[in-house]
Amino acid sequence: MKRLIVGLGLSLATAAGAAPDPKNWDAVLDEAKGQTVYWNAWGGSTATNDFIRWAGDQVASRYDVRVEHVKLSDTADAVARVLAEKTAGKDEGGAIDLIWINGANFAAMKDNGLLFGPWAGDLPNWHYVDVAGKPAVVSDFTVPTEGLESPWAMAQVVFYYDTARLPEPPKSMPALLDWARANPGRFTFPQPPDFLGTTFMKQALYGMVADPAVLQQPVEDVDYDAVTAPLWAFLDELTPNLWRQGRAYPQTGPRQIQLMADGEIDLAISFSPGEASTAIANGQLPDTVRSFVLDGGTIGNASFVAIPYNANAKAGAMVLADFLLSPEAQARAQDPSVLGYGTVLDLAKLGADDRARFDALELGIATLSPENLGPALPEPHPSWMTRIEADWQARFGTAQ
Repeated sequence: MKRLIVGLGLSLATAAGAAPDPKNWDAVLDEAKGQTVYWNAWGGSTATNDFIRWAGDQVASRYDVRVEHVKLSDTADAVARVLAEKTAGKDEGGAIDLIWINGANFAAMKDNGLLFGPWAGDLPNWHYVDVAGKPAVVSDFTVPTEGLESPWAMAQVVFYYDTARLPEPPKSMPALLDWARANPGRFTFPQPPDFLGTTFMKQALYGMVADPAVLQQPVEDVDYDAVTAPLWAFLDELTPNLWRQGRAYPQTGPRQIQLMADGEIDLAISFSPGEASTAIANGQLPDTVRSFVLDGGTIGNASFVAIPYNANAKAGAMVLADFLLSPEAQARAQDPSVLGYGTVLDLAKLGADDRARFDALELGIATLSPENLGPALPEPHPSWMTRIEADWQARFGTAQ
């Protein structure tokens, strides 16, 4: 989902002509009427696609803004499209109005002048965002967002397992390796460069570095080979004990759900604490499935939306982004029967009726409480994802 586009060599750009100003929200709403927002977003999950369709229906009926979901398998495809338009001198009327993005792709777009803004901090619903309690909403993989993207969901790595087949799951990477050796073929992870597969490797690395702070630095500033040597040794031992002996991998996170439902694996990784409960609610997994986290914490981040510098419907894109921050949309996204994502809002800032939306949610039998979810580890610098993906593909890459 998150192949990286680098080396663009551009400077920060702004669209030609007058751009909509979110400080004048009435003017934004007026300009947005009748616009079509082409939202380029990952399309690999039925639940996510359904939520995007619902959000589109809401902004269409309330604000006369139409939303077209352009389904991506790789976010970098959208980045490449914007770059191609920039190279061709198409500084207005771009094909992409909004991108679901974070991490290395955001860093590349920011560094190379492919984003409109700043705008996010001036959205009407921004005042609900929990900037103090959730620093990931303004720092994307260590890169300050500076108003160039707006958060819409919180995520944290969890693992889920079927208690009917695995009474006690391994809660550290060494324990996972020992369990995999004793139970070959019963675990896998999505094939990098799928973001979840790369996240598994970053999570493994967290448990192996002497000083985790090194992961917050660019890889070129550290002894990369020394830092990652334990990771490759771990994967050398784990890979032959994976599902299909590591000769094939699920292509996406949701594919793991089917593998578990079919009894092919007993353990899987997710970046959504509520994913297992959502799958149970949707009849995709048995109600014996539960979630857990590793000792010492797991990686957490925020999902964002950003507007390309040359977007055709900037006003409509801001209206959609603001709706995604509304208590209504945030509560729906947190509902495990819908998505099960964490909210980016500070619930203490909500009025009684909006707070009641969250209080009424049943998070599901497989969803950990905030206390049991434990600390969220910060995402490493984007350069770690890029380098680790490339090295994994060189060492273990396979095709289905």
